[in-house]
Amino acid sequence: MTADPIAANDDAQQSPDAQESPHAHRSYREVTDSRGRVYRVGESDRQILGLPRWTMVALPWLAMLAISVFEYAFGAAEDTLAKAHHWSSTNTFWVLSVWIFFQAGVSFPTGKLREKGILTSRAAMIIGSFLSLIGFVSLSHAPNVAAALLGFGVLGGIGSGLIYSTCVNMVGKWYPERRGGKTGFVNGAFAYGAVPFIFLFSYGFNTSNYRTVLDLVGFYVLALTLVSGLFFKDPPKNWWPEAVDPLHRAGDAKSTVALAKNPPAARQYTSGEALRTGIVPLMWFCMLCCAGVSIFGISFQVPFAKEMGFGPLVAASSMGVMAVINGTGRGVVGWLSDRMGRRTTLTYVCLVLAVAQFGVLGAGEMRSEALFLFFAFLSGFGGGAFYPLFASLVPDYFGENNNASNYGMVYSAKLVSGLFGGGLGAVVVSAWGYDGAYTTAGVISLLAAGLSLLLRQPGGPPRERHRPRRPGRPGVRRSATV
Repeated sequence: MTADPIAANDDAQQSPDAQESPHAHRSYREVTDSRGRVYRVGESDRQILGLPRWTMVALPWLAMLAISVFEYAFGAAEDTLAKAHHWSSTNTFWVLSVWIFFQAGVSFPTGKLREKGILTSRAAMIIGSFLSLIGFVSLSHAPNVAAALLGFGVLGGIGSGLIYSTCVNMVGKWYPERRGGKTGFVNGAFAYGAVPFIFLFSYGFNTSNYRTVLDLVGFYVLALTLVSGLFFKDPPKNWWPEAVDPLHRAGDAKSTVALAKNPPAARQYTSGEALRTGIVPLMWFCMLCCAGVSIFGISFQVPFAKEMGFGPLVAASSMGVMAVINGTGRGVVGWLSDRMGRRTTLTYVCLVLAVAQFGVLGAGEMRSEALFLFFAFLSGFGGGAFYPLFASLVPDYFGENNNASNYGMVYSAKLVSGLFGGGLGAVVVSAWGYDGAYTTAGVISLLAAGLSLLLRQPGGPPRERHRPRRPGRPGVRRSATV
């Protein structure tokens, strides 16, 4: 294991958000492990950020809380929107589907722009905030469905996607040694943040007030995301917390356990290198299955509850329960994955998701409200818990430096799953009924569990480019001040 000498003021080693003023000075060193991976140590979070790093958990959490209303509350607003705008159910389906397409699709290009220094995390948040506002204003004042598709679907999708991808990647950069629980906590807000709006849209949203309500929701999203985003900042590339020894993977007890179960990536992979390992396509297909089943549940659980004769309170409550558990479950499995290992936890989550699909179907056919709510609980848990696991697995396998684009590739599976879970789900429900649809969803979840067993952290010889060593005595660690 060696320590690399460092050139002073080496801007190439910093992320675009981590540039310092000419008068800022910090000492750091780079150490290299036996696999050739470089760690930049010696700088505290306060030296880089001016704040403790937990703020890069709290602020992304707040922003994710705000944008959750886009996806998880839309189903509760569909009937009123259809009546107010004279849309068919197909129209409202396409508005949400286009939103899902752009929300997921913007993740990879956003990551590339951030890693090239063209777009900072702060700029991404600010742009996303105003586009999100436009999304809701378009939904409330759209003269026709085409305007809603462009405003809410395209612009709102891009805005919320910018915020989502920036928030998820921010946490992993600041907590490389223990990212599971933190990523799960932030990711969870994307679900349970919608709960108040699910009930608002179910009981206090009608054709006489829909414009006012949607406009106010848009400004609520703008306020939370904009205030949060103004403080966003990435750490320098290869940064590692000073309190944790990266070579011996030792620090506090929690970090030591987490690193033992989820060792750091062998090196920093570019998106092309990550793709060529074959693990990214496997992750992509596994997420496609999980996200498709999850979106199917979000889209059809309330209609299924109503068809089974459950009242509107049970139908809305089942969706509220799903959203709450969907969100809190993400935090729980993130915490568990730090202790059990990310891949193992993912397999269990897929199995829970499978059981939930069969359980919701059985409880509905039995007309048991209690069982229906219980399996809605399980469906919500399994239908969200896989997101933070993939968000943590990607940097575990491929490193943090290019995580924005690497995770963007995997998360792009949601592009297809939006149609797969909603559009194809509607076709299956129409052809085979809810029996066939929920059975198919359960089988797909089992397939995802099987695929998860094949995931392995790639290794191989290091390919990182090291700067030439400066003359000096062997074994002497050189520090840099920036």
